[in-house]
Amino acid sequence: MTTKTRASALSLFLCLGLFCIVTLHAQVPSKPDVILKGTISGQQNNSYVEAPFTVPAGIVSITVTFRYTEKEQHTALDLGLFDPERFRGWSGGNKDHFTISTTNATPSYLPGPLPPGQWKLIIGVPNIRQSVTSNYEADISFARGTSTVSFADSPLRTGPAWYRGDLHMHTAHSDGSCLSQSGRKVPCPVFLTAEAATARGLDFIAVTDHNTISHYDALRELQPYFDKLLFIPGREITSFWGHANLFGPTEFVDFRVGTTVPSIQSLFEQADTMHAILSINHPNAPTGEICMGCGWTPKETIDPHLIQAVEAVNGGAEEGQYSGISFWEKYLNQGYRSTAIGGSDNHNASSPAGTRSAIGSPTTVVYANDLSVTSLLDAIRKGHVFIDLSASRDRRLEVSAEDGSQKAIMGDALQAPSDSTIQVSTHVVACAGNQLRFLLDGQAVPSLQSTIAQADQTIALTFPADGKKHWLRPDVVTPEGKLILLGNPIYLNYTEEQK
Repeated sequence: MTTKTRASALSLFLCLGLFCIVTLHAQVPSKPDVILKGTISGQQNNSYVEAPFTVPAGIVSITVTFRYTEKEQHTALDLGLFDPERFRGWSGGNKDHFTISTTNATPSYLPGPLPPGQWKLIIGVPNIRQSVTSNYEADISFARGTSTVSFADSPLRTGPAWYRGDLHMHTAHSDGSCLSQSGRKVPCPVFLTAEAATARGLDFIAVTDHNTISHYDALRELQPYFDKLLFIPGREITSFWGHANLFGPTEFVDFRVGTTVPSIQSLFEQADTMHAILSINHPNAPTGEICMGCGWTPKETIDPHLIQAVEAVNGGAEEGQYSGISFWEKYLNQGYRSTAIGGSDNHNASSPAGTRSAIGSPTTVVYANDLSVTSLLDAIRKGHVFIDLSASRDRRLEVSAEDGSQKAIMGDALQAPSDSTIQVSTHVVACAGNQLRFLLDGQAVPSLQSTIAQADQTIALTFPADGKKHWLRPDVVTPEGKLILLGNPIYLNYTEEQK
């Protein structure tokens, strides 16, 4: 997340009638920017109290957390908000915190521009006893500039683990459709995609509707209910010369390449500035009238250092001429480190009775510190990812390589001097009867192939190093050679600058 720019330390204490305002320009991001404190007395029963605060320019989201005392005395305080120009929402007593941003807002509140100036927190007093005085406090936090956004207040699961998800799908907010209750084809609502992903046992999804940001409001509404399924903010930037998924921020990004946007290269530069991931989608797909703009055909050469991820496996083209694997490996062979991910590209969340939804096929499996947007995106950048083309719920591919005191997992770099021996350990789950293979710079290594005999097995192999720069990555294939699991590389003798 981009570090917030904060003004110099300043405290301003104002006593206005029955409440006080304390403005804090904190150096620690977890501290609120504004704290509103005040009291409500019994004489204010059945009235509305205004608590003004100032919003500076350049704010992209506002989060309010509200608490008060004397609830055991049946005190009830309601909550609402006005900006300098209009009403922005009323949650009454059903929420103690909310977020409002330019693109989405907690239900009860309206997204939209956040004008600088004096805003008002409205405190309704439906009940307070005549002899009671209630103390309230509202913590108000501002987000500035561009940042990775989460619709969840905290990680949905804690602790390092392999988390399974789908990074490419569409809903009614672009060209996703499904059958209505009466059997008509209609734009498919977001909640059906979330339900299908939950039924598939996924841990996360990214809804990536074309060029729009309207689906974020629906995702923020759904996230508290789907508290086992994390929503990653995403959209598919669709140009006439290729498509790419943008993960992380929610603010509008201009997609009009060749008109208001000078080039696709400039989109990657903007994503880098935003600390977002911009992943090239289905790069080997056909383009033209058969699929307008689907293939990757930019007029200019994109700086490969900016290409953090490639959709190597798209749901409709897992293998064959339209697979993105060869496109991705071309960058690997040029010495660049880009992460292979997958996505179903699902456009219909419903499925006929007795069949399985295409959502989660393929599954992108990410080893992250916890189930949060920040941790997942960081892990994708690092390449701690494999793709499950079989869309199973339990297959696993964990690889580590050691040379002396060094150890690396998929996506990491390992310094392996000439004449040293690399110890490769592979943990595979639910793959019995299939073959483990390793590719060195795209070519299979006969000495690094093994039959998987057990449902849960660790296979130890050795590989002689030559001191040169290589990429070494694992796959699991059927005895007939069909790809089941695709792993990201371990990079031998790469420098940190070659990420």
